[in-house]
Amino acid sequence: MERFYGTNNEKVLVSACLMGEKCRYDGDDCLNSDIVKKIDNPVLCCPEVMGGLPTPRVPAEIIGGNADDVLDGQAQVITITGKAVTSEFIAGAYQTLKLAKEKQVSIAILKEESPSCGSCSVYDGSFTGNKIIGTGITTALLRRHGIRVYSEENFESIHEF
Repeated sequence: MERFYGTNNEKVLVSACLMGEKCRYDGDDCLNSDIVKKIDNPVLCCPEVMGGLPTPRVPAEIIGGNADDVLDGQAQVITITGKAVTSEFIAGAYQTLKLAKEKQVSIAILKEESPSCGSCSVYDGSFTGNKIIGTGITTALLRRHGIRVYSEENFESIHEF
């Protein structure tokens, strides 16, 4: 099986839950054996934990706009119990960006549908399981800084590998 390395052996940022770390909101992981097998020496991150949220934690969704709106102060991230956790999500996004820059990452593979990491879809803010086209806050910030973000659903389409 071919291993992914990236051009010039660049580092790949990967959601820690996809590599088997139990850091999801529900205290579980989203282990993806294909990513584990194909990505050498990933730089692991969990933006929500990096932003100061515990594991497990109450589910949260973006309310009143999209991820760019959150970064621009025009929307919020709210838990299912009504608590605002916007500052923690933004802090985690910036901590992830800082890590990516320190490690010279230009590609990320992040967990789809997460309010932090979604790259194609996220939940719609109604806490009903409905998904919409959109990105998570960390994905939006990374993309603003030129980092290409993929998910566990489309990472095999990365052409640099």
